[in-house]
Amino acid sequence: MAPKILLVEDEKKLANTIKAGLSEHNLEVITAYDGREGKDLFFSNVFDLVILDLNLPFINGKELCKTFRSKNSHVPIIILTAQNILDNKLDSFDFGADDFISKPFEFRELLARIKALLRRTEFTKTVTSEQFLSIANLELDLNRKEARREGIKITLTAKEFQLLEFLLRNKDKVVSRDEIAKNVWETEFDPQTNVIDVYVNFLRKKIDKNFEPKLIQTHVGMGYIIRVDE
Repeated sequence: MAPKILLVEDEKKLANTIKAGLSEHNLEVITAYDGREGKDLFFSNVFDLVILDLNLPFINGKELCKTFRSKNSHVPIIILTAQNILDNKLDSFDFGADDFISKPFEFRELLARIKALLRRTEFTKTVTSEQFLSIANLELDLNRKEARREGIKITLTAKEFQLLEFLLRNKDKVVSRDEIAKNVWETEFDPQTNVIDVYVNFLRKKIDKNFEPKLIQTHVGMGYIIRVDE
């Protein structure tokens, strides 16, 4: 069965072009041209992935993304926007998006992002028997999407959770920024972009600032590692 994608885009020409292109790659696309229609379709269907424009009539993309994420914490969401600004990218991840693409974009880039997210989702389904990742007094519940330190629940955004999961899956190993970009953001960042460093700092403030031992460490010029120093 072909993966089912919800595309919410008010530029009809662009929406129809995306739909036609994805259909050629065995992807089923259902299109909505405003936020209200997109919300109705999401709540009446089961989708494998969502592509969502930010500037939409009736309900904007930010609010729609939050609504989708509150109903389904697992479905991958890609944000489309005409504004390639770092703050917009960070905001997109904070309100639940998995990826961010700036307009104009090449179709093959969008297709690559979609395939990467669908592969990740399929992989997650195959490891449902694995529920917990842990180090020291930090525990990550993969099924409930919760983090706890010393038994205290820590609220993480979707992207912070994915970053922490990747670090824990590679605990005691230094992971580079490139590895994090490819595995957490499913993309390659401009070397001048500090999105990863910003998110590592977000994570440190939540899981390390008020607890001992400190777990997330920086290896200058190499990347990050999560470990317990002896």
